[in-house]
Amino acid sequence: MLRQYELVERVKEYDPNADEALLNRAYVYTVQRHGSQKRASGDPYFSHPVEVAGLMTDLKLDQQTIITALLHDTVEDTLATIDDIEANFGPEVARLVDGVTKLSKIEQLTEDERAAENLRKFLLAMSEDLRVLLVKLADRLHNMRTLHHIAKPEKRRRIARETMDIYAPLAERVGMYEYMREMQLLAFEQLEPEAYATIVSRLEQLRSSDTGQVDRIALDFKQALSEAGLEVEVWGREKHPYSIWKKMAERHLPFEHISDIMAFRVLTDNVSDCYRALGVLHQAFQMVPGRFKDYISTPKTNGYRSLHTTVFYDKSMRCEVQIRTREMHRTNGFGLAAHWAYKQGGQVDGQVGWLRDLIEIVEQSHDPEELLEHTKLAIYQDRIFAFTPKGALHQLPKGATAVDFAYAVHTDLGAQTVGAKINGRHMPLRTPLGNGDVVEIIKGKSAQPQLHWLGFVVTGKARAAIRRSVRLRERAEIAEVGRALFEDIAKEMPTKIGKKAIAQALERLDLPNENALMEAIGSAKLTDRAVMEALVPGSTADLPEELKPGHALSIKGLTPGVGFTLANCCHPVPGDRIVGLRHAGESVTVHAIDCLELANGEDIDWIDLSWGERSQGAVGRLTVTLYNRPGTLAEMAGVFAKAGANVINLELAERDELFHTDIVDLEVQDLAHLTRIVSALRATDAVAQAERI
Repeated sequence: MLRQYELVERVKEYDPNADEALLNRAYVYTVQRHGSQKRASGDPYFSHPVEVAGLMTDLKLDQQTIITALLHDTVEDTLATIDDIEANFGPEVARLVDGVTKLSKIEQLTEDERAAENLRKFLLAMSEDLRVLLVKLADRLHNMRTLHHIAKPEKRRRIARETMDIYAPLAERVGMYEYMREMQLLAFEQLEPEAYATIVSRLEQLRSSDTGQVDRIALDFKQALSEAGLEVEVWGREKHPYSIWKKMAERHLPFEHISDIMAFRVLTDNVSDCYRALGVLHQAFQMVPGRFKDYISTPKTNGYRSLHTTVFYDKSMRCEVQIRTREMHRTNGFGLAAHWAYKQGGQVDGQVGWLRDLIEIVEQSHDPEELLEHTKLAIYQDRIFAFTPKGALHQLPKGATAVDFAYAVHTDLGAQTVGAKINGRHMPLRTPLGNGDVVEIIKGKSAQPQLHWLGFVVTGKARAAIRRSVRLRERAEIAEVGRALFEDIAKEMPTKIGKKAIAQALERLDLPNENALMEAIGSAKLTDRAVMEALVPGSTADLPEELKPGHALSIKGLTPGVGFTLANCCHPVPGDRIVGLRHAGESVTVHAIDCLELANGEDIDWIDLSWGERSQGAVGRLTVTLYNRPGTLAEMAGVFAKAGANVINLELAERDELFHTDIVDLEVQDLAHLTRIVSALRATDAVAQAERI
């Protein structure tokens, strides 16, 4: 553990103007506050914040950050308060300590909820001052270094999983690769102990059997570059054990088949020498196709710059080579911390624009599970590069679609997306993008995010925005159903219901506003009797147990899948007599009146529904038995085309020597349209039988 004078001397070495007295006071404060507290290792607890502060001095950060590191656990684990911190060390340090402090003292939260709230506060604080992130990453790194002292295996695995899912990717996103690699290695050891032990053992065997081969390869690379007049440094290193395991898992390869376990780095004086070195190596050694990446002309979002290539050495051994300038190498290891803008008193927002996406996710996520899911999606790194028609570059995860691209450009553009051109061609919105694709988004003024987009979007920002939009529409449409039901309830009341009665009912039901009341009624969270009692206490004494609406409620204007759901068991279409089933907290499920599911005896609230005037559009399902001969399927498709019905899904249900039976889902206008199609099918020689399901 660093002693007090050693810590101060470290800071004074790179910042002679640092306030020595303030640093000493912070060191003494954390020692006194943590007092006799012990860590799982048996060490004094204050050794942890002191070591975190030491990590901050390695990055040459300012005294406010060093003091924050010293104090970061005092509010959480001692009787100190943020006000105490501000009184002793000023408002800037208090704000930073508050940002790093976890919310583990929150009561009555599940583990996921607590983790989500910690993450929510952390991300918001990080967006205001990135020093919060630097301290938090150092805090987590030191905790991982001492994780083996924790006795409970399940707790070690939980902390390791959180580190692997959240903190290692965050370190990568700000370019702190040294932190990321060490976190991944320590987490990997806990999460996959057998795989970790096997790979480390294999690497040790390779190391012991190596007769200087790595040095020989590095020397050959350097000699080829020197002969071309380039002054460079070259050395080889083993790949990270977790990186090897990840490659084995992704490619389903045994350890013996991983050919590029060694990676080599070439350091040059300037950028032009990087490209000269690349050309020399490609001339001297055969390049492995598809393995070249230029992160100098197109840096990663975290500022990482380097040329990556893979070449064959001695015609059989693959060697990965990274070529960069010495300055790039310095900044690539510690990214954001290495070129830290606070030294000039500025912000680093331009280098980490992805933070804005994270904050938008925090604001739009509905519950802890969503927040954790969307944030993990947002911070994972495997990226592709795509361009707008004007040449603006956007980096997206592999597998991203045109909808993800639209949301990456702007949330409003994503919400208005109706189509996309990829490299000048109209393509489906679910088409995965490739590196270098030019994407033009086609938008519509009245367009809205669609629920089915969640089936193919991959970015956390897109998922959070779509879910939020659908959720708001769902709440509005459920409230509309509730308002119609409320009108029927009001007719049963012994007196006219005015604003005063509604206000009193809201107070009795502990609801914030009238819209919340309508949502609760529409989603069956409140029974009719409960609403009547809240409006006029005692009004239900002489009423029958079961109350029914006085008229059929129209679902015209509501969105299928949002305000209501069309049941898959009977596939109702406009023109069918329909009823609605209300499950508490869910949207209404619409069934045809003769649906067999309605006879299952389940005790659910029924609502009499109508389609409303001129309601059109739904999916009808048919079972069609065709003669098993060439051309019959085409004849059936011709009937659908002539009737103007779009086939949504077609499934072969049964087939024998004489017949085959298909289940067909069709977009139709209404019951009359569907009936005409069934009649046309029965009239053709290709069809043996056609029935609606």
